[in-house]
Amino acid sequence: MYPALTVSETLKNETNILLWVGSQGGMERELVVRSGIAFKEIPAAGVHGVSLKKLPGNLVRLWKGYSQSKQILREFKPDALFFTGGYVAIPMALAGLKFKSLLYVPDLEPGLALKTLARWSDRIAVTVEQTKAFFKHQERVTVTGYPLRAELTGWTKAKALEYFGFDPALPTLLFMGGSSGARSINNAVLAIADQLTSRYQVLHLTGHLDWEALQPRIKQLGPRYQAFPYLHEMGAALSVADLVVSRAGASILGEYPFFGLPAVLVPYPYAWRYQKVNADYLVDRQAAVLLEDKFLTSHLLATIEELMGDSARLSHMARAMAALANPKAAENIAALLMEMAEG
Repeated sequence: MYPALTVSETLKNETNILLWVGSQGGMERELVVRSGIAFKEIPAAGVHGVSLKKLPGNLVRLWKGYSQSKQILREFKPDALFFTGGYVAIPMALAGLKFKSLLYVPDLEPGLALKTLARWSDRIAVTVEQTKAFFKHQERVTVTGYPLRAELTGWTKAKALEYFGFDPALPTLLFMGGSSGARSINNAVLAIADQLTSRYQVLHLTGHLDWEALQPRIKQLGPRYQAFPYLHEMGAALSVADLVVSRAGASILGEYPFFGLPAVLVPYPYAWRYQKVNADYLVDRQAAVLLEDKFLTSHLLATIEELMGDSARLSHMARAMAALANPKAAENIAALLMEMAEG
């Protein structure tokens, strides 16, 4: 959602007319409408890995989504379509086969939905060069980088320290697990929070799911520990941190390099391997270290202390991470899409 929204914001001007098509009841509606982009919704559902009991209903939703997509395309008459994945894109892609289309692949390795969409896409944009290997017709693939949200880029470390009221003389650790949160990371952090705050300042983005349950423990911790269920000012969080501990979703390929932020990456273990592949890309370039989820409780504190106690290594990781930055990614994708629309 965020890469698509970032590119859409880049495309907004007096002459471009944009329409976002999302899933019924999807989380993106509020953000899209707030950004001033017209929004329509269609029924959609996954079919891969779905139980036989749910499959017929999901197929019906896909057919309805396809029919509504055809109607939307007849009315809107787009010059180009832009897809960033998800099962909601399948009915629109099928309905829009005669239109020019651009697919953006945020993760290093495309999942099943993206590989399916790639068959029908005229052009494919990818975050890093290595993703080209997953596509048969590499001449259709362009490396653009990962689109960064504009609100991330306006912060300095000094401004971020002031925003959180942190001490410039103390190192700052950032822990996060996505908007919903990562329970294993949350529990591991709170188990060692007293040791951490004796030496560091801690910024902990817990996600919404565990926020209430964690309150008794959070209230026991002092001013060096700050927790939020969600933070709109993510640019401040990424600017203030000296080290981040997080999952390994696609955004790490764009956001951490932009901020030159060394990372301890904990791939989500109960899904397709895309997070592990993302993490390995940064680890192989000495910009991050990998910590398996099953070792969080036993190894997190030692991993942090080893890195924070070795300033030369941490500086090397920061430089290696910064070398991977591609801050013009949104403009690159927007230019590619405009080229297709005007061609």
